[in-house]
Amino acid sequence: MKNMKAIGFKEHLPIENEKSLVDINKEIPVVQGHDLLVKVNAVSVNPVDVSVRRNGRGQLKYPKIIGWDAVGTVAQIGNQVTNFKTGDRVWYAGSFIRPGSDEEFQLVDERIVGSAPVNLSDEQAAAIPLVGLTAYESLFEQLPINVKANNHNKVILIINGAGGVASIAVQLAHLAGLKIIATASRLESIKWAKRNGADYIVNHRHDLVKQVRALGFKYVDYILNLQNLDAHWDEIAQLIKPEGFIAATTENHHLIDLQKLTKKKATFAWKWMYTKSYYHTSGMISQSHILTRLAKLYDDKKLKLIDTKHYSPINAKNLRKAHADVETGHMTGKVTLSGW
Repeated sequence: MKNMKAIGFKEHLPIENEKSLVDINKEIPVVQGHDLLVKVNAVSVNPVDVSVRRNGRGQLKYPKIIGWDAVGTVAQIGNQVTNFKTGDRVWYAGSFIRPGSDEEFQLVDERIVGSAPVNLSDEQAAAIPLVGLTAYESLFEQLPINVKANNHNKVILIINGAGGVASIAVQLAHLAGLKIIATASRLESIKWAKRNGADYIVNHRHDLVKQVRALGFKYVDYILNLQNLDAHWDEIAQLIKPEGFIAATTENHHLIDLQKLTKKKATFAWKWMYTKSYYHTSGMISQSHILTRLAKLYDDKKLKLIDTKHYSPINAKNLRKAHADVETGHMTGKVTLSGW
């Protein structure tokens, strides 16, 4: 077997420590079934990367390779693959139960892979898959917004309106015709949310109920929470419209009182983008279809780019820089890396 480059860790260390992410060599994996072996050309870093790398105890027996965004070229295909061929340029977010994209060649199930946008560079495209899938599924599956309906009288509140997921969610909600209230607290993030299509901005560091009602909205039809559910739950319960819909991508650390939604008959749903691939649900292939739709939106110039910072080549030193950027909590858009 030939070896390939990869980046991993064996200890959960602060990103300032050179051992927090290290360059390694490993064997190129073997394809089977629905597998694609993808030569990874570009990746990006998400908050989940930081969380998995940082949180844990003890030393691992083998290096753990993470990374949940990739753009690359299909190098080999398994014997059950029907949707792709060698040489195809693809993009995907991968799975939580397999090695990640911080490696030169990665195995990924074709059912969670889409054809990459033709008009985007590798580093531009690498910023999209995880946040694109999360945003799309949150809006149109969990909430669920009917994209074919007339949504001009519908209002959505997106909490943390300038992060990676919101960078796509605001744009998709805008395309679907909704009025968008996004939260942002810094001048840079306010400009970013407006640039992506937010109609109104409120500050999530202050009382959201007062601010939203000062805009003239007693209730909102939909709420997408992308930050600190504990801090905003009471506000969410007050602002959601009777029979409205709430989705959250961030876990709570304290018990949340669902009874606050009882009289409103509001619906609350968790959103974890990896559920389909983690459990191999019957709808897993929908992620391939969503990525194809997102690629077309980019090729038709209906969505804006969200990569704002870039490093090259892909190595441990640069990946540590990218993790450090995300750890600041002040990123607007995404940080990407390309080339080995």
